Amino acid sequence: MALLQQWRDKAYSQQADRGQLQKFWTDYFLIEKGIYEQLLSNPDEVVRGTVKELAEKYNVDVMTMVGFLDGINDSLKVPNPIEEMEEDTEVNLGYDLETLYKNMVDAKADWLYELPQWNNIFSEEKRKELYKEQKKSGTVVKGPKIGRNDPCPCGSGKKYKYCCGRNK
Repeated sequence: MALLQQWRDKAYSQQADRGQLQKFWTDYFLIEKGIYEQLLSNPDEVVRGTVKELAEKYNVDVMTMVGFLDGINDSLKVPNPIEEMEEDTEVNLGYDLETLYKNMVDAKADWLYELPQWNNIFSEEKRKELYKEQKKSGTVVKGPKIGRNDPCPCGSGKKYKYCCGRNK
């Protein structure tokens, strides 16, 4: 079984006791925060290696590294083959800074997008702008409602109720 499936079975287990699962995620988020602190301290470095090498580099077990790779994959310039990943699979952590920040905001991971390392990467104004951009991207804006007696938007010159607004 691929490592990612093993991680997901463990992380999203339906059989696990709620308390155990909560502790699992609390521990994971602390480890994740530590890895991001190291990554963001040197944002220009593209970290590469096998899954096992990265786990050793960040002093975590392979399963935790798989979870981290799953989480960061949408922020990478070149996504990793996470579905088929094994311990010896070559992976990279070449992330796009703006995408990473926005994805952290989208995940409501304030412990990550409020890391002090971001202060050296983006100005406060830029962080606010990215935050607002991400929040706005999930907002659906409806167009103006067409009244029954308004001219039809199709351009026929008829009233909407006699044209495209007819019950057919």
